[in-house]
Amino acid sequence: MSHTTLDLRIIPVTPFQQNCTLLWDTKTMHGVLVDPGGDAGKILHGVDKHGVKLQEIWLTHGHLDHAGGAEDVKEALDVPIIGPHKDDQFWMDQISADWAKYGQKDMGRNCKPDRYLEDGDILELGGVKFGVVHCPGHTPGHVVIYNQDMKIAFVGDVLFKGSVGRTDFPKSNPEQLVESITKKLWPLGNDMRFIPGHGPMSTFGDERRSNPFVGDNVVGKVGGRTSGIM
Repeated sequence: MSHTTLDLRIIPVTPFQQNCTLLWDTKTMHGVLVDPGGDAGKILHGVDKHGVKLQEIWLTHGHLDHAGGAEDVKEALDVPIIGPHKDDQFWMDQISADWAKYGQKDMGRNCKPDRYLEDGDILELGGVKFGVVHCPGHTPGHVVIYNQDMKIAFVGDVLFKGSVGRTDFPKSNPEQLVESITKKLWPLGNDMRFIPGHGPMSTFGDERRSNPFVGDNVVGKVGGRTSGIM
């Protein structure tokens, strides 16, 4: 990543291979974790391996594979959990039960953030400010965290390379999801790279050109019908 002292590594976690991101300032080695969904031991090993002094945990939304490891990491390193929006607390209240349904009762725990996030909030790491946009649709309290200078966004399960987030969950809304993507994410710029919750990175511009659910050539023609992944 040029023009910045920040570096990152993606740590795939849980049977869903969720992209947990370790982001840190190479000068101070202070860092944050984005979406530690489970496999807390693996995550903590990564933090230690890179010599990062963790400061905060940032959550994009409350699903089990994104927030399930947050409490274990918080307890191990005594750091606060920041985000998502308060409307996702009901998901975080059932993480243990949801993992048990998959036969993974030890994978994650219920969590309660130390601070919820709102649209327009600012997060900071190493003097670098990150914006927050509330992007409901996949879940009602989903947020996206981004930095314009670095051209990087952590989009959770709102958007994927070639797909979008599922909208068949309780309190999901397909029309809201499309609106969140087209009204909140696309204005951040075509050159904005994004790390999705699952799968490879892409850019907003590439998705506007080719995404079969929210590309420029289909938005407005297929309404709000989505059948994405995760």
